[in-house]
Amino acid sequence: MAKAKTAYVCNDCGADYVRWLGQCTECKAWNTITEVRIGTAKTAAVERRGYAGATLAKVQTLNEVDLEELPRFSSTFKEFDRVLGGGIVPGSAILIGGSPGAGKSTLLLQTMCQLAEVMPTLYVTGEESLQQVALRAQRLNLPTDKLRMLAETSVETICDLADKEQPRVMVIDSIQVMHLADIQSAPGSVSQVRECAAYLTRYAKLKGVAILMVGHVTKDGSLAGPKVLEHCIDCSILLEGSADSRFRTLRGHKNRFGPANELGVFAMTGQGLKEVTNPSAIFLQRAEEHGSGSAVMVIWEGTRPLLVELQALVDATQLANPRRVAVGMETTRLAMLLAVLHRHGGLHMSDQDVFVNVVGGVRVTETGADLALLLAIVSSFREQPLPRDVIIFGEVGLSGEIRPVQNGLARLNEAAKHGFTKAIVPYGNRPKETIAGMQVTAVKTLQEALDTL
Repeated sequence: MAKAKTAYVCNDCGADYVRWLGQCTECKAWNTITEVRIGTAKTAAVERRGYAGATLAKVQTLNEVDLEELPRFSSTFKEFDRVLGGGIVPGSAILIGGSPGAGKSTLLLQTMCQLAEVMPTLYVTGEESLQQVALRAQRLNLPTDKLRMLAETSVETICDLADKEQPRVMVIDSIQVMHLADIQSAPGSVSQVRECAAYLTRYAKLKGVAILMVGHVTKDGSLAGPKVLEHCIDCSILLEGSADSRFRTLRGHKNRFGPANELGVFAMTGQGLKEVTNPSAIFLQRAEEHGSGSAVMVIWEGTRPLLVELQALVDATQLANPRRVAVGMETTRLAMLLAVLHRHGGLHMSDQDVFVNVVGGVRVTETGADLALLLAIVSSFREQPLPRDVIIFGEVGLSGEIRPVQNGLARLNEAAKHGFTKAIVPYGNRPKETIAGMQVTAVKTLQEALDTL
């Protein structure tokens, strides 16, 4: 077989070179020249099928496309299935990232050992030896008699052996150590990661094999490698959790087969990862002595509401510039809401340090937590505790108005299930019918919310 050729192309201007250079001589940009694979005539016919794996070019109208239901199958974890949109789709390419020690390999090993009982599977490890994986499975008391294992880093060899094994699910641990013989750069480089991911994605589409790839993350928590890595795969999932916390959150960032931003919660135990079916109860383990600066909010994660406690601490600053620290939320949004509180609430905090923390290590990205954040800050500033049985949610606009959020009724019903009897919500989210055991106060402006307290 003729060896595929490679070229070096500038990502900014498109100029090509016969070897790698640090600076492009055309556009003068630094570190923009990357290696690109040029396939032979035989491999080019395969690569023309693209990531979707189409074997025949055919033009048809949109209503002629077959819309039969995707034949999903369960991963044996309900929380994992939730993040994937209902289960694993055959022929899909799924990328699971996370910091070292988060539990990526543990989660996939537990999943594959259970799936191996009902279907052919293949676990490819490139970072650990087979003995290390077997010891982990023994420590977790997992069934190991049917899971097929392979220690290999060559993508061509892996796909050749997969043709013989015919698995329905295959794990690649990890994509950063895989390599193609046609690429001259080292494993883990931009060229190797891009081409290996593209090769495996095409194989998944053509053979109908679901491939789960483990990906490394950078120091800021984003997936390492080129951005095209996230474009070519079908699902991008991050397993988040600090080393000192026993809880792990599995969050979907991209999903072609279901809703994105879905959240699954796991607990790390001596027997591996265990599902948390009621995460609101975990994140609401509040102290018996109720102090100021604590508020409970209802955020919407994917397709379900989640009750989370938010804590704020306001203290006189000893510095020329007061500090604004937010853990689990955006610091820039905190600064903006403090400006709204000063303009429309009459509270001056330019001489106060403000610290905000979301309990449980949850990352809040939606704007429905604005009202709870401001009321927690006011509670700490005035040293007046909020009622323990009150729930708060709502978006705060720059003009001081309280804007409605999505799924307001579902949030209120979730709060009522956990024993909350009072709620401060936007006027647009007021329920049309009375919720049993709950007193709902609808507010239109920030000043009305402050007067309510």
